[in-house]
Amino acid sequence: MPEFDRRVLEVLREPLESGQITISRAARQADFPARFQLVAAMNPCPCGFLGHPANKCRCTPDIVARYQSKISGPLLDRIDLQIEVPALPHEDLLKQAAGEPSSAVAVRVGRAHELQLKRQGKSNNALPTDEIEHHCKPDPAGEQLLRAAMTRLHWSARAYHRVLKVARTIADLVGSATVAQAHVAEAIQYRRALREQ
Repeated sequence: MPEFDRRVLEVLREPLESGQITISRAARQADFPARFQLVAAMNPCPCGFLGHPANKCRCTPDIVARYQSKISGPLLDRIDLQIEVPALPHEDLLKQAAGEPSSAVAVRVGRAHELQLKRQGKSNNALPTDEIEHHCKPDPAGEQLLRAAMTRLHWSARAYHRVLKVARTIADLVGSATVAQAHVAEAIQYRRALREQ
């Protein structure tokens, strides 16, 4: 992602937020649907070896900070899940991973989506701010954890609402009627990969 010009990346903010994009040319303006799922990746530093178990990173802290800052805070706010995937040692890559089959995951996701449609008539990601407060409100322990994370990580209101929607989705995936502290904790972990915002 940081290999793209920052101005190009910033243009993604509008369609990520609104699901549409406005093109203006001379005296004309047109709105187009632009609802999409952004899947992006980046190295932790320009050389790609920061934190690597076998290779040594040759980047200075200043170079790493400059590289990571190519992704602005407002753009990061609009990315719901930010997951760090560390490099694995070769012996771990050769091991057979134990995981559940995609078919089982698909059934669980389908059930969670049905729950959302039944509860609020739309997916969690489409909830406007006023509905987030109603449908995604965590239990008292979850709310306390979320407040502490907001203060420590200096989140914007947008980041706060996105964490609530992710926590609600996590609760839906396990069939929980309430958004509990564990769901909030997991959602918080999905927003801390790049830097403490």
